[in-house]
Amino acid sequence: MPKSFARSLIILAAAALALPAAAVAAGHTITHEDVWLMKRLGAPVLSPDGRRAVLLVTEPAYDRKDQSAGLWLVATDGGEPPRRLTWTHGGESGLTFSEDGRRLAFSAKRDGDSEEQVYVLDLAGGGEARRVTAAALGARNPRFSPDGESIAYVADVWPGARDDADNRRLAKERAERKYSARAYEGFPIRAWDQWLDERRPHLFVQPLAPGAAARDLLAGTALAAQPGFAGRREDGGETLEPAWTPDGRGLVFVASTDHDRAARDFTSTQLWYVPAAGAEPLRLTEGGDSWSAPLFAADGRTLYAEHARRSGHAYDSTGVAAFAYGGTPAAALPAARDLTLGVDRAVTSWGVAANGSVYFLAEDAGLEQLYVVPRGGTARLVAPAPGGVYSGLAVAPRSARPALVARWESAVHPPELVRLDASGGHAALTRFNVERAAQIDWQPVEHFWFTSSRGRRIHSMLVRPARFDPARKYPLLVLMHGGPATMWRDQFVVRWNYHLLARAGYVVLLTDYSGSTGYGEAFARAIERDPLAGPADEINAAADEAIRRYPFIDGSRQCAAGASYGGHLANWMQASTTRYRCLVSHAGLIDLEVQWGTSDAVYHREVMIGGPPWDGDPLWRAQSPITYAAKFRTPVLLTVGERDFRVPLNNTLEYWTALKRQQVPSRLIVFPEANHWILRGEDSRYFYGEVAAWLEKYLGPGE
Repeated sequence: MPKSFARSLIILAAAALALPAAAVAAGHTITHEDVWLMKRLGAPVLSPDGRRAVLLVTEPAYDRKDQSAGLWLVATDGGEPPRRLTWTHGGESGLTFSEDGRRLAFSAKRDGDSEEQVYVLDLAGGGEARRVTAAALGARNPRFSPDGESIAYVADVWPGARDDADNRRLAKERAERKYSARAYEGFPIRAWDQWLDERRPHLFVQPLAPGAAARDLLAGTALAAQPGFAGRREDGGETLEPAWTPDGRGLVFVASTDHDRAARDFTSTQLWYVPAAGAEPLRLTEGGDSWSAPLFAADGRTLYAEHARRSGHAYDSTGVAAFAYGGTPAAALPAARDLTLGVDRAVTSWGVAANGSVYFLAEDAGLEQLYVVPRGGTARLVAPAPGGVYSGLAVAPRSARPALVARWESAVHPPELVRLDASGGHAALTRFNVERAAQIDWQPVEHFWFTSSRGRRIHSMLVRPARFDPARKYPLLVLMHGGPATMWRDQFVVRWNYHLLARAGYVVLLTDYSGSTGYGEAFARAIERDPLAGPADEINAAADEAIRRYPFIDGSRQCAAGASYGGHLANWMQASTTRYRCLVSHAGLIDLEVQWGTSDAVYHREVMIGGPPWDGDPLWRAQSPITYAAKFRTPVLLTVGERDFRVPLNNTLEYWTALKRQQVPSRLIVFPEANHWILRGEDSRYFYGEVAAWLEKYLGPGE
């Protein structure tokens, strides 16, 4: 890369960082409209030559019928402005380029579709996207064959269906049943906000010749008939993550055969091979580790995949591994080489350049940074990130020079697409949110560290309110993140936007306690056998440290809030301390045993404690907030989504009953259409308003 271009990257990155701070003096205090209406960017995909990127951009609205979305084409050299390709309501997913970069495939539900189908858009010839599938239950995750003449995709099927006609018949029979009931013999039965049914994902190949029929590669196979057969679960359902072999004769995909053991053990996903013409799939990986996201190198001699080791702990880092690949497999693959273990950080997204270098993003102390593993080398940080978070990394597989794009954002810089320099820094490629962000009075987060009483280094971020005056005294809002296997990030957040919570005149504290990611595998595992008390102690100690360090914090006025695991911690604060004037708890557990028995994900909860509840380990009661209900005194705002199956409603109802029994001032809000998240715009606006009123009631108005 020319030195002049590298310098321009650095200048552009610095300018992007400086923009919001420069606008502070003339900006307005952030509003819910600022947060909700910022355009939302999907993960980009790159053409094989790296010259063009495509991403989904959603324009939110408070009324969902007014929301719009579309695909945008972006030149990665910045030589021409981004160009919109599609206009839809629901948006497109599963974006993928053909090998020659001339066509784009995606899944979408368009006029006339009862389910999502695969469409192909001719970028070279222009025109409208053409639908290429007619799957009865929808089609997703398309992948072009190397010769561009076929597309592989994933679609759900009913048990016993041999073809699409069977699928339609069985779907019709179920729709016409006179009774309404769900019957189960296996586990799990729910996921996030959905009851599961008998449908399972299958892998299909659709020739693109006119009139050609799709082939179900798993119909009638012993693999698909196993009771533990499943794909890897993602937001849109289960996926098999297909990847064509370099010769186009078959596909490598991801599937589980032990999913039915989820109530009593960790499950895994393995790599499999199936000929494109169909046959019994061949298992390529062995053991209990999990493999996912298969990807072939451009030269076809290496197969890469994500790797999560099964250690018996509740948390295992995910890395990237490489297998030597010699052509059509006849047996399991040789042992893989783990490429990313040396950095002791979990990989979030990654790709392989034409020169064999593996680039990946990983969480690190509130940031997400770029690392590289040169061919034959070891993993290293490319360069310290300029603050903020990179996400959704895409790497061009056939670019002469490494071509990388990603989203970049910070707490005061909503997401934009950037081109990453392989030696550090980035250049902005879009300006979807820059103008709106420049009008807001907000300041970047401030990082600080301290050493806990247990000798652990604890990282926090501090957020100051609009119109900040260091001579004044501000109440403190302690915000606790969920997970616990995640971290607070220097990023623009919709669900718990730091600056929107601070807008009334509060300082917001964000602490990464033991159990958080971004600090190494051992730190993330340190929560085992100490699920609530230890992390809460570290959060309280971080609040004490912030009060000591920053004279503008009024230590006599503190409240704490959190959602999911952060809600668990808010409930533990109720049970263990009276330091907070009020609490806000969204989707929090009150009883460890109740959460174990009713959540959609259970086994890791046993591992966290050391065994199932009937083994008699006293920790099940000792760190359940309900055990200490007699001491509940702190006023609490309770909120929950009625469709939440991760932390089911019964937790909140039990807590509410205890609060009323103990006559603790409290308020309960149930969102009937929400799941684990509050997803509707007006619900979100109402939620933030309720939180603001609750904080003002107990902290008083901020400055």
